Amino acid sequence: MKKRMLSLGCLAVFLFAPLCWAEDPTKDEPSITTMEEVVVSATKTKEQRKDIPNSVIIKDSIDIEGAPATTLGELLASELGIDWRTRGDYGGAAQEIRIRGMNADGTQIFVNGINVNSPSIGSADVSGIPLNNIDRIEVVKGSGSLLYGTGAMGGTVHVITKRPERDKMLLKAKAGYGSEKNYELSAEQGMFAFGDFGYYLTATRRETDGFRDNSDLTHNDVSINLVFDKGDAMDISLYGDYIDREYGRPGVKPPAGTSDFVVNGVKLYNGEAANLLNSGSEENGHVVLKLKSKPLDWLSYSLKGDYADMVSYDNNRYYSAAPLGLPGSKTWVTNKVLGAEGNVNIEPLKAVGLLLGYEYRDYDWENENVSLDATGVEIASTRTTADADLHTKGAFAEAQYRPCKYLKMLAGIRSEDHSTFGAENIPRFGLIINPLENTALKLNHGKHFKAPTPNDLFWPYEDWGWGTGAQGNPNLKPEIGWHTDVTAEQTLINNKLFLTLSYFNWDIDDKIRWAPDANFFYRPENLDRYSAEGWEVGTKLGPIYNLTLALNYTYTDAKESKTSGLERQALYTPKQHFKGDLTYWFDFGLTVTATVRYMDERPGYYASDTNSTV
Repeated sequence: MKKRMLSLGCLAVFLFAPLCWAEDPTKDEPSITTMEEVVVSATKTKEQRKDIPNSVIIKDSIDIEGAPATTLGELLASELGIDWRTRGDYGGAAQEIRIRGMNADGTQIFVNGINVNSPSIGSADVSGIPLNNIDRIEVVKGSGSLLYGTGAMGGTVHVITKRPERDKMLLKAKAGYGSEKNYELSAEQGMFAFGDFGYYLTATRRETDGFRDNSDLTHNDVSINLVFDKGDAMDISLYGDYIDREYGRPGVKPPAGTSDFVVNGVKLYNGEAANLLNSGSEENGHVVLKLKSKPLDWLSYSLKGDYADMVSYDNNRYYSAAPLGLPGSKTWVTNKVLGAEGNVNIEPLKAVGLLLGYEYRDYDWENENVSLDATGVEIASTRTTADADLHTKGAFAEAQYRPCKYLKMLAGIRSEDHSTFGAENIPRFGLIINPLENTALKLNHGKHFKAPTPNDLFWPYEDWGWGTGAQGNPNLKPEIGWHTDVTAEQTLINNKLFLTLSYFNWDIDDKIRWAPDANFFYRPENLDRYSAEGWEVGTKLGPIYNLTLALNYTYTDAKESKTSGLERQALYTPKQHFKGDLTYWFDFGLTVTATVRYMDERPGYYASDTNSTV
């Protein structure tokens, strides 16, 4: 595959070289008007869509305001190549975004440039990200490890929050009420208070009892974005948010006719919930300070410092035939992440650009666990604490060259230095061909890298009884592989019709998975290989007469391979995924959307590691 892609790139350069050399690349050229959407996160610089080798999804403020979604996951659920998952059917259930069949830990979620993925598990719970402070979303598919380091394997999701607008004071308040005592209150206010200083504030409260016992949720969030905007000369922003969530965890719904089950006078489960005592909570806070400047036409730079404090809590109670009768545990996992990054973009000529960057991240992880007695009281003598400090350093460079309006090439490399696993070089190559004004042909090929999480490496020994339990594995190897995609994009009918077709292929060596042994003792292990190839076909028509129509189809053949030679369909990954949305806007402000989604069968579990069928 690598040789075929390299040959394709060389052939494209050979075919289009005469056209490029016939023109002076320093002359002003008309841009491709249908590809003028500006994307920031794909190359960390402002680029038109036609200049990006990746397949990109863009949701602007109009899309967000008009969508009948309550979470970030719901908002992106109908997009091409996106698989939105919920881990349960209760109010506080985690929601994940998966791209092109990869697991959720292969998608990195950023809010104003700060990574909100949990370092403990590698994935992000997007259910807590409020929609009322989002101005724009950019989803960049394909390997992002060159620019964003460990974990950005299947793609990245970038949330850009709202900023104040000059000469305008914005004030909004919303309220909603539904069944199961479900309500939401939100407010936002922003303005330039004086001169070049402005702010934007948001707050949300959401509650629900859930439609099953012990499926309640209480959610609160606040955010503030302070800006000092002097245009290209200097732009300084300070963004902070705090999210607090408390919820019950009912487990699966028991079979019909299940009676109440009581142990030591305590009801453990009933016909609505497999567990009436389990609960959880999250407290997440993020702060990011950014400075951007473009002192010269050919020079711009940015500096960023960020800090995240994330605490998750789990209260677990379960029935056991042991003398305790109703044991359990409480677990607190704390992640504190300190990061700093600096980028310099140099454009000595109109056709040439060079991005240089350096990033440092320090991870402080702590796990605290205590067992409970039959009445739910903590047993002080069982309290254990485990902690670890990790850090990563990444230096990267990416060069761009557009000799003419028909052709652009990119190449870059990152040196990622992990405190536990050492250095890894991560290259990326891109090619964009614009044979016609409204056409873009794209090739993106890059290496990806993901280090094991602190949970994978250091989770302390847990004894669930009779040899069952869990423990981390410090002997794990990082996941490494390649991601290739070829995309064709076309706009027609005066920009009213957008068509896209992509082929993608990715592989991961040493995929990490938690698996039980014969006694159901769980430890993470490295699989031999994890790979996929597939197609994405999408179209968006509109707006025409207040109507838009979007149809998307994804085919993904994802497989996991064992050392024994066994190959089987990857867990939870459907081969076929179809989505359709039809939206109509009324002139008085009402929006109506009809959605159709179809997902092919996907294996939920295999009885053993030697099985190839469910």
